[in-house]
Amino acid sequence: MTTGFAQLGARALAEVAGPDWRVFLQGLISNDVETLKPGGMRFAALLTPQGRLLFDLFVIGGEDGCLLDIAAARREALIERLLIYRLRAKVEIRARTGVVCALWNAESAPAGWIADPRLAELGYRGVDLEPPPGAERLDEAAYDAFRLRLGAPDAARDAPPDRTYPIEADMDLLNGIDFKKGCFVGQETTSRMKRRGGVRSRMLPIVFDGPPPPFGAEVLAGELRAGEVLSGCEGRAMALLRLDRIESAELTVEGRPVRVERPAWLGEAG
Repeated sequence: MTTGFAQLGARALAEVAGPDWRVFLQGLISNDVETLKPGGMRFAALLTPQGRLLFDLFVIGGEDGCLLDIAAARREALIERLLIYRLRAKVEIRARTGVVCALWNAESAPAGWIADPRLAELGYRGVDLEPPPGAERLDEAAYDAFRLRLGAPDAARDAPPDRTYPIEADMDLLNGIDFKKGCFVGQETTSRMKRRGGVRSRMLPIVFDGPPPPFGAEVLAGELRAGEVLSGCEGRAMALLRLDRIESAELTVEGRPVRVERPAWLGEAG
C-alpha cells in the first residue's frame, strides 16, 4: 500500500495567541481546548448561534497559543468573526503563513506529524513538512479521493456556510463535538439534536459509474427527493441524504443508479 503525501492548498493557517487563548476559544468552538497539549490537535467547528456550521477547523496546540488549520477561502471570514467575539479577551488573532500537509497509509507518525483526530485511517496532518522516505508526493486531488474512499465528509467542500448542522456533516461521529465541555456558540441546538435523536439527514458516501454528478444534483428514491450530491471524484461522492428515504430504495442521480456505501466508522448512526 503506497504511503501518500500531499500539500493541501485548499487549507490555510491562522493563529490565536495570548494569555486568554484557551478561555476565548473554549466558549466559542465545538470541541474542548482546555486539555489540548502543545503538539496536539483537535477537530472542531465554529457555528452560528442557531447551530449551523460556519467553519470547520483543526486546532493545533502550542505553548502560548494555537494554530487553526482552516479552509483557505474562508480564512479572512473566520478571522473577522473571531475578532467580533474577542471583546476584552487578551488574544491576538492573525493569518499565518505555512503549508498544511497530509500523510496517509503510513505505519507510524514521523517527527512533526500529528494523527488526524477524526479517524485513525485518515493518517496524519502537519505544517511545512516534507514527505518522509518512501512516501509518494501526490496532489490534493489524490488526498481528496482517499478521503472519499473512507467516506469522511470535508465540511469546507461539502457544507455551504450557514446551511448545514454539524451533526448532518457527521462531526459528532468524527470527534468534532465535545458534548460534555459546556457552552459554545450553537451548543443548545447541537445538544438537542443529539439528545433527542433529531437527525433526519446525514452525509454519506455514494458510489456510481463514471464522473461525479454536479454539486447540488438531486438524489431521488424512486420519485421522492432523498438528498443532494456534494463533492465527488470518479465513481464516488459525498451526499447529504434523508435517512428515512434511502433504506431499501433504488437511488438515482440524473437518471444514473447510485448506491450508498456505509463506512464502518458510522456504526449504527444514520
